[in-house]
Amino acid sequence: QVEYMLVSFDHVARRARVLLSAEELVNDLIAMDEEANLGHPSRWHLEFSSYMLEGIPAQPYGSSIAELTSVETSMRLRRRDVLARLRANETICSLTTFPRVGIIQTSPPPSPLFFPFPCNVQQQEYALCASNLASPPCLPSPHPRPPPPPVFRDRNTPSPFIDQIPPGDEEAAIAVKADHIYMDAVGFGSGNCCLQVTLQARNMEEARHIYDQLAVMCPIMMALSAAAPFYRGLVSDVDCRWSINSAACDDRTRQERGLEPLTTCKRRITKSRFDSIDSFLSPGGAQFNDLELPKDEDVHLQLLDAGIDPLLAQHFAHLFIRDPLVMLWEKIHVDDDENEAYHFECIQSTNWQTLRLKLPPPNTSIGWLVEFRPMDVQLTDFENAAYVVFVVLLTRVILSYGLNFLVPLSKVDENITKAQKRNAVLEEMFYFRKDIQAVGGSTRSAADSNADGTASEDEVGILMSINTVINGKVG
Repeated sequence: QVEYMLVSFDHVARRARVLLSAEELVNDLIAMDEEANLGHPSRWHLEFSSYMLEGIPAQPYGSSIAELTSVETSMRLRRRDVLARLRANETICSLTTFPRVGIIQTSPPPSPLFFPFPCNVQQQEYALCASNLASPPCLPSPHPRPPPPPVFRDRNTPSPFIDQIPPGDEEAAIAVKADHIYMDAVGFGSGNCCLQVTLQARNMEEARHIYDQLAVMCPIMMALSAAAPFYRGLVSDVDCRWSINSAACDDRTRQERGLEPLTTCKRRITKSRFDSIDSFLSPGGAQFNDLELPKDEDVHLQLLDAGIDPLLAQHFAHLFIRDPLVMLWEKIHVDDDENEAYHFECIQSTNWQTLRLKLPPPNTSIGWLVEFRPMDVQLTDFENAAYVVFVVLLTRVILSYGLNFLVPLSKVDENITKAQKRNAVLEEMFYFRKDIQAVGGSTRSAADSNADGTASEDEVGILMSINTVINGKVG
């Protein structure tokens, strides 16, 4: 799944701007799909911003080498389909962030200063999502601004660097933080593009195993694919979109963030909607679940009573600690819960974690899926295809050789933080297992612990460079 941006060029003025025509273009592409035969290679969907669209293969790829080598060709065909419908001065780009979004104010307050409302897709679900993230009904107005990314400092950067805010917005003037880039809209996160891979598992057990093993690889792939240092025409001191998206989609109240005592809210919530996973799901991963996991206790008990195992029950009960961002009026009441998953998907689809376990949809032949979500999109089809094929082959190696990457989930979160730092792929060290064949994903045995019963270095991981994680090390 590749997300793209539409860009228009003014060659005389030597300027490039985002092109706000994704809705019209996607409608044309969908009409083309309906007229074409079932073998047409692409399907298109709207994304959050009116300059974004997502292209996916019309049919899932198979597992043969020939299928894997066709991924790049499929991506090229998608690009060709869009280019054929654009003017000569317009193009489609696979950019994680458009470097100068927010430079020119195009609408007056009370819209965001730097990300005007016309940049948001007007489709009902996306419009509601943007509105509710920006001003959640449960929060007092004004909604707290998301924390900004630090600016990259070189010898020409003023000290302190103070971002320039147009006059008239007192709240923005107060929120500006020295040596940081000010961003005041959900679109600065949700308007970024990514590269995702959805993997089909043979059954639920395999899906949960893949989910856990790939969770450890999320920060590694995040650093490898890092492609987002630019925001509002400035160079930031982070290389990935992840923390920007996380902050932009963080609709927790001050009580839920732990900044005030719980009075009107039910629980403290440790992370944004858009963040890393909070629990492993396979039996072998249970011992590495060392993070606080807030749950909706009513949902948790209901799932346990229905025979759902504890690991899966707590996972879904954790998703339900949040309110749905979007609920269409005509679908509030569902007549057939056994054959309609809309209410569940309203929660599932607005928890944007590094991985998503996707249940088989009712009345379809689709099985259990795992969605791998941490990667920034790359500039070329070759690069994007390379990352996709690598992730697919990695899962095949994990399953074929019984590899075990598991470390405590708190270490994975530390790795996520490191992965977003500037030049992390070359300079940071990440927690990873020294012996990836030690246990094969099963529960810990006595041999895996130290003589005094404490966790061995393989259970907590040792610090490695990404080069060592991917390519190994002699000795």
